[in-house]
Amino acid sequence: MLHEILKAFLETCVMVFVSGAFAFIGGLPLGVALALTKQGQLWENKILHNALGAVVNATRSIPFIILLIAIIPLTRFLTGNVIQVKAFLVPLTIAAIPFFARTVEIALNEVPRGLVEAAKAMGATPAQIIRKVLIPEAMSGIVSGLTLTLVSLVGFSAMAGFNGSGGLGGLAIHYGYYRYNTEVVLITVAIMIIMVQSIQSFGDYVAHKIFSH
Repeated sequence: MLHEILKAFLETCVMVFVSGAFAFIGGLPLGVALALTKQGQLWENKILHNALGAVVNATRSIPFIILLIAIIPLTRFLTGNVIQVKAFLVPLTIAAIPFFARTVEIALNEVPRGLVEAAKAMGATPAQIIRKVLIPEAMSGIVSGLTLTLVSLVGFSAMAGFNGSGGLGGLAIHYGYYRYNTEVVLITVAIMIIMVQSIQSFGDYVAHKIFSH
């Protein structure tokens, strides 16, 4: 089983970290937009803020297993199938982007308003304020949000076993549950716990280093 366990572990790593990268790419600008379109912010726009918030809340409120089924046509269109690791990246990414965006919004909202006002007083443009004030000051919180997103993706990735996409979830279901092999189930659970602990510890370390500087 060593080969199968290693293969499943690598598949889970691909699911978690690739979808996490896509979540960062898509969630960071979405989170910035959510934070800065609020009342009194740089890009105040109530209609846009409410529209973005409604989309994010709607996506986050859908249980992942239902989201997985609901976007099967989209997944098939983008990847050509619905049962491989690359296919499972689609629902994982869609679930992770709004989750991470909210954490970015929260981190940006915690930046002292005085820093923004000081930058504006010195003639900084909104783009410069975002790049040189808001994001650097909120980076510790953004890293913590990304860490939380990756931890959540570890749990979501376990559901890949239900649609045949592999990973540790697939190993637990097909080699453990269906074959009544409790040892395989326990091994996969132990590996996922170690993954979560490792991601959380590393994320906390990086966030602390950023905050201390």
